[in-house]
Amino acid sequence: METLLLNPAAVEEATQLPAVVSAVEDAFAAYAGGDAQMPAKSYIDLPQYDGDFRSMPAYIQSDDWDGAGIKWVNSHPGNPEDHGLPTVMGTMIYSDPETAVPLAILDGTTLTRKRTGAAAAVATKHLAIEDATSLGLVGAGVQAHAQLEAIAAVRDIETVVVADQDPDAIADFEGEYGDAFDVREGSIAEAVGCDVVSTTTPVEDPIVPRDAVGEHTHINAMGADAEGKHELDDAILLDAKLVIDDHAQCTHSGEINVPYAAGTLTDADIHAELGDVVVGDAEGRTDADGISVFDSTGLAIQDVASAHVVYEYAQDHDVGTAMELVGTDA
Repeated sequence: METLLLNPAAVEEATQLPAVVSAVEDAFAAYAGGDAQMPAKSYIDLPQYDGDFRSMPAYIQSDDWDGAGIKWVNSHPGNPEDHGLPTVMGTMIYSDPETAVPLAILDGTTLTRKRTGAAAAVATKHLAIEDATSLGLVGAGVQAHAQLEAIAAVRDIETVVVADQDPDAIADFEGEYGDAFDVREGSIAEAVGCDVVSTTTPVEDPIVPRDAVGEHTHINAMGADAEGKHELDDAILLDAKLVIDDHAQCTHSGEINVPYAAGTLTDADIHAELGDVVVGDAEGRTDADGISVFDSTGLAIQDVASAHVVYEYAQDHDVGTAMELVGTDA
């Protein structure tokens, strides 16, 4: 049995977004239905290197396939300046649950970017207005690219308003997507007035004001991934139909972590987890809804579902490099 080695270019080629969005949606459904195992993310703190490692394992049983995997990911803020390396790097191992053979070793950084966009697309599918045509992006970094690509797979996006402090990032964004969409620079207030919004900034002081948000806007709050991070005015969270990906992660490190810790926001203000919306145990968008918010922290089940899609495509289309990683001598 050979193992596929998939570098960033191979993962990019093998990530077919409609299939990844569908698989991530199935993963949320499996998690809600008790057909997934996802132990808590574990950490190895390395203060001597100003960094840490995190491990994210999961197993999914769906109607058509099952799969297991683990993502090993770091955060070393000093890497770019001190070593010329990325702050965050990830490696994903995707395994056959029956035999435990590692089917693929993938670039987890590209995979994470794609599956994060896919999670926002799943939330948008269930929580945004059906005829949404405008997307506001607060932040124009690499995750904003993934947000547009994935959300455009579930809504007919025509206009994209991008807010960012870096004019070069906006110019790059316009250059990449200007032929397919009406892309224009705008303020944060202009961006969050769109039908759908994705925020992807690392701020700790909220930058999205309540009075700027559209009457029926759906917001994907993607930027908060650590304790203390917080992009949206508390009033937005309190007024919205608030959906989260996982209670433990969101209350610790998601968009809601700051107001939740302060007692400003409680469990009574949380509508549901996204998996419950996907399977129909909780309502998605209704005609009576105004603002909706999806608080995304990123789950290991998303990684496994996306890795499954990437591996299957790579197998079928001869993408990646096969290697004999496991000895088969009895």
